[in-house]
Amino acid sequence: MRTRIISAALLCAAVGLTACQPTGNRSGGGNSSTAPGGSATKGGTSANAAPRAVRNFVGMGLQSAQDAAQADGFFSLTSHDALGRDRMQALDRNWKVCSQNVAAGRSVPPRTTLDFGAVKLAESCPGTDRKAPSVRGGKMPDFRGKSVKAARAALASGTSLTVKDASTDGRWVLVESNWQVCAQTPAAGSALRGQPVTFTAVKFGESCP
Repeated sequence: MRTRIISAALLCAAVGLTACQPTGNRSGGGNSSTAPGGSATKGGTSANAAPRAVRNFVGMGLQSAQDAAQADGFFSLTSHDALGRDRMQALDRNWKVCSQNVAAGRSVPPRTTLDFGAVKLAESCPGTDRKAPSVRGGKMPDFRGKSVKAARAALASGTSLTVKDASTDGRWVLVESNWQVCAQTPAAGSALRGQPVTFTAVKFGESCP
């Protein structure tokens, strides 16, 4: 009986050691794997895969466009506010695609990042994407009509910024992407030397005084 127990233990130990040995067809885990020939893949798509045609996503809901792009093998996806208000597309089903950075019908490698310009479902697409303002040459841009959020993002992160309701209601400017700049100090074209900046603003859809 003792001999049988020892033999069984040795057999189990041998089987366990064999199971622990690495096999040639195991991947390292995560979303990456190795395709035949050793080329790295992501989401099942080889980094050296042949170019694929990009479909026309304009007019699709943002979530549907992203799903379709992934079905076509494109997994690097991003989106932005086509109205230049710097809003986040927090719930993709509430947004629709107005533009795409890669023209429909063009063939590109599947690792290419597809960027969708989008607006909310109830909004109209602009003729062209409205770019967020940017500081050039150390000069104050003209932020009038731009969202407070986009204006803040354009300025240096250390800028002392005050935002006031341009109406007489004295409202708090909380969701800055919903407010547009009516007036600014310093004026557009002024040199930026770290001085404080002041905006007066109203909500989009309202008229500046």
